[in-house]
Order: sequence, then structure tokens, then C-alpha cells
Amino acid sequence: MNAPSRLEEVRAELLRAERSLQAAQSLFAQDFLEDSLSRAYYAILHAARAALLAEGLEVSSHRSVRRLFGLHLIKTNKLDVRLAKILAEEQDDRFLADYDAWFHPERERVEKRVTEAAEFLAAIKGFVQH
Repeated sequence: MNAPSRLEEVRAELLRAERSLQAAQSLFAQDFLEDSLSRAYYAILHAARAALLAEGLEVSSHRSVRRLFGLHLIKTNKLDVRLAKILAEEQDDRFLADYDAWFHPERERVEKRVTEAAEFLAAIKGFVQH
């Protein structure tokens, strides 16, 4: 079996991002707020990985995605700085949602994160298609 091409890898990451966003939206509608936050973050993570792959950068850890996204896509003005802020805030909330049993986010906060995940994914799709 041949290794996937870079384009196939980008497409796979975008598909995973789309499915994670759909899950976040569905979980939000059912009031599973912590799980919705987690899935919203993973939508962003996979979208960010797609953008980095499109630039020829392979990453594996959450930390390296955040660092390289800022270094190669934000500092070079290829993408809006707002996306780095969304990535950072979503990552912080995901950590709380997944690991802090006392964390109970407000519905408005989760709605904002899910909406931002959709905006992030749309921006990345536009970026990788150019």
C-alpha cells in the first residue's frame, strides 16, 4: 500500500474536522456541553493540522500544532491572528472540559466555541484551496 499523498492527508484532516464540528453541534443541541467543547476543539485541531500539512509541515502533538500554527501561518500573515487566539482558547477549554470534573461551562460559552470552530474551519478550507 502506498503512503497517502499530501493532498490526501489534508483532505482526511479536513474531513475529520468537519465530523468533529458536526459532533460538537449535535452534542451542544443535546446539552452535553463539556463534550461539545471537546469536539469543537478537535474540529479546530484537525483543521489546523490540515493547514500545516498544506504548508508541508507534519505535526503530531497538540502543543506543536499550536506552536507551528502561530510560527508558520500567523507570524507570516498567511492567516488572521484571530485564528491563533481561537486555537489557544479552544485548547484551554478542551483541557478543562476533559480533565476538570468541577468545570461546568455556561451554555453561551460553549455556543461561542462551537461557532468559532465553524469559522476556523471555514477559514482553513479557504486557505488550503488556494
